[in-house]
Amino acid sequence: MTDLPVAGTAPGTRPPVAGRDDVAPLDRLAVVGIEAVGHHGVFEFEKREGQVFRADLVLGVDTRTAAGSDDLQDTVDYGTLVAAVKQAIEHDPVDLIETLAQRIADICLADPRVGWTEVTVHKPDAPIEATFSDVALTIHRSRP
Repeated sequence: MTDLPVAGTAPGTRPPVAGRDDVAPLDRLAVVGIEAVGHHGVFEFEKREGQVFRADLVLGVDTRTAAGSDDLQDTVDYGTLVAAVKQAIEHDPVDLIETLAQRIADICLADPRVGWTEVTVHKPDAPIEATFSDVALTIHRSRP
């Protein structure tokens, strides 16, 4: 069951709390370290050989309905979400991690209960001629 928006409530927020004039922020659901081999990059050898990518997700979700019902149907199924993100990393190569991050954000926002998302894509084996531990891009996206 999907909660319907409350009139006068901005997307990505909750209705006002009784006795307060402001709007309560959404809860944060995080899935960190989703790992898959992808063939993304601007160089031909990156597309040919592939490399490990990691994704971290933070979702803005109102979890009160699920907390009350204790029913998976009332919340974001992060198992299904992780499978979709893993598939997005493993298929349809793109040149830029910016494009991959947007693809993942779109997957997160496909569930109408997600008001906003923060996606970080890590490319720890990026072809850089220097010692480094990670290349990471973090994007923030929300419903219009």
